[in-house]
This record gives sequence, C-alpha cells and structure tokens, in this order.
Amino acid sequence: MKIAQISPLIESVPPRLYGGTERVVSYLTETLVSSGHEVTLFASGDSVTAAKLVPCCTMAIRLDPVSKDFIPHYMLMLDKVMARARDFDVLHFHIDHLHFPLCRGLEHRTVTTLHGRQDSPDNLPFYAGFRGMPLVSISHAQRQPIAHANFVDTVHHGLPTDLYEPNLRPRGGYAAFLGRISPEKGPVDAIRISRSLGIPLKIAAKVDAADAAYFRDQVKPLLAGPGVEFVGEVNDKEKREFLGNALVLLFPICWPEPFGLVLIEAMACGTPVLAYDSGAVREVIDDGTTGRVVRTLDDAIVALPHVMELDRRKVRARFEERFSARRMMNDYLRIYRMLLKQHPEQSLRVGLDEEARVSGDALVTDAGLHVN
Repeated sequence: MKIAQISPLIESVPPRLYGGTERVVSYLTETLVSSGHEVTLFASGDSVTAAKLVPCCTMAIRLDPVSKDFIPHYMLMLDKVMARARDFDVLHFHIDHLHFPLCRGLEHRTVTTLHGRQDSPDNLPFYAGFRGMPLVSISHAQRQPIAHANFVDTVHHGLPTDLYEPNLRPRGGYAAFLGRISPEKGPVDAIRISRSLGIPLKIAAKVDAADAAYFRDQVKPLLAGPGVEFVGEVNDKEKREFLGNALVLLFPICWPEPFGLVLIEAMACGTPVLAYDSGAVREVIDDGTTGRVVRTLDDAIVALPHVMELDRRKVRARFEERFSARRMMNDYLRIYRMLLKQHPEQSLRVGLDEEARVSGDALVTDAGLHVN
C-alpha cells in the first residue's frame, strides 16, 4: 500500500527531545515500512526515517532560531502533499485541521488522527462543517466534547517493544515526573506527593515560553527545598535510564489528557504509574496492575507506597499486550482498508496482492507473521 504520513513540523520525526505526536508518527511510519508498505513522510528536514522523506522545512520549527511563524511552513507542506495526492492510496494527516478544506472529494482515502484536546467550543461548528472527513481519536475520552464528529475508530498509541527494556530492579530510589512544565501537568502536586512521604523526586521536563512565568513563580521556589531535582529535557537514551530506574511515575494532571504517551513509556520500562483521574488516564492504566488512578492529592499520598510495590513484570507484560507499535499499525491498516473498500475506484490502485490482504483482513503480528 502507498501511504503518506503528514506530520507536524514543530518537532522532527522522531523528536530530539520532548515531543509526543511526532514520536507516534515515527513509530507508525517505521513499523509500516518494516512490514513492506511504501511510505512517504512529509516532515521537517532533520527527520530520520526509513520511509521516503519529503522535507517541508529545514529543521524542526521549535528548534529553529530564525523561524517566527509556523503557518507558512504548513502551507508549503500542504501544497507539496496535494500536488502528489494522487500518488498515494491513503493520506494520513496528524496536523489537526489545516488540511480539511483541501481534501474535499478525497475523504475516502484520507485519515486524520486527532492528537490534541478537543474541548474548545470552536471545534463544534468546524467538525459540523466537515462531516465527511474521517477522524481517528487516540482515546474514547478525547471524543467526548465532539461526540457527533465523524469518528471511524479509536486507536491507542503504541511503542516498539524493543524501544525500552524493563528494569525489574530499579536502583534510582526516586519518583519520576516527565513531560512539560505547565499547570495542567501538575508538577507542583508531584512535588507535594513525593515530599509528603520523603521520596526523592526527579523532574525531567521542558519549559515552554508560555509557561515560563508559571515555572518561575510556582515551581522554581519549590525546587529549593529538599528531595527535588530538576533535570530538564531528556533525549531518548536518557529517558530510558530516567524511567527505568524510577520507582514510580507521577502523573498528577488536571486537564482532559487525550492519551498520555509517557504512561506507556513508563510501563514499557516496567515502572508503575500513579495518576489523577482525568482525560484518558483510566483507558491507559489498568488500575491495580500497571498503576493506580486517584482523584485527590490525599488519595495519591495514601496510594503511592502501594503503587511502588506493584509487580514490574506484570506492568511490562500488560504494556506488551496492549500498547505495541505493531498493534497500533494493525489498527490503522484496518482503517485504511475499510476506507478503500468504500471507494471502488481507489481499491483498483492497491493491486491484486493488496486486495487479497484487504479481503482477508491480513494482520502482522509482533513476530512478523501474516495471519487471517
């Protein structure tokens, strides 16, 4: 199958440091390529991929000191995509809304995965105006504000099973906070939870310009106290060590988290999670097996010792069962094939071999086997 993956340009694919959406695009793209599909990736020029890369800006916009406005770069990218749209069986967009007006008439081979929160009131008339565009949610919780939009499926994120090795005997002796410094991510509560029990906390997080004042006024004063270390942003290698040696990941969010990639990154390391009950958290965490889901700060303080005692082998095993990149790819392939079946003219492009896979709903297992 010929597939175009259209990524955000804010980070490279995969990101050098912090970045969720672009990381998921990378995992999906590389797994598709390794399974024999012909994939073209539209992304920043510093991206690294086994797919055919179409560079749409020189480097990740967030890291480009010259770039001031992302819109021109996205317009150039969409121009490149649409100029080649007929070359692909499926166009898979990961850039929210920008492409919708350009894709009328291409709905039956266009997939849009929504990666962000959808609770803005502006979204309601937008999706009503584009009722034909097939959407994929990354959690059922993400759909709630726009439940009547044209969702064709929900696909939870996945990671390559060999990306992180489980650490069954962590030596760090600390709780971990990983992500972004912002009020909705809950770094202040993470500090309060760990300090209440005398457990050291390490914070590996980036600070965006929009959150600089919050970091300066609310978080930084707390770092001066005992038991808290601010590590800053970490790359993938550092993340493996950071999560793998942690006793627990703290995820005290207070916003409608669409998924929470760091949750399954921790699980892949065998590290259990203590999280607040918001957004998609209950869809991702198996309460009592891979972590605990609580509602308040006091509940978190009570639950933390029990979370650290969870069986790390079972945490890793549940990750492999539910959140592999291979499973994610198979879910998307089902969607691609479903769309192609609904469009007979496009189905002819796939070829006899792919048609056999479509009719048989062939899947690729984690062992690389084709099964019906």
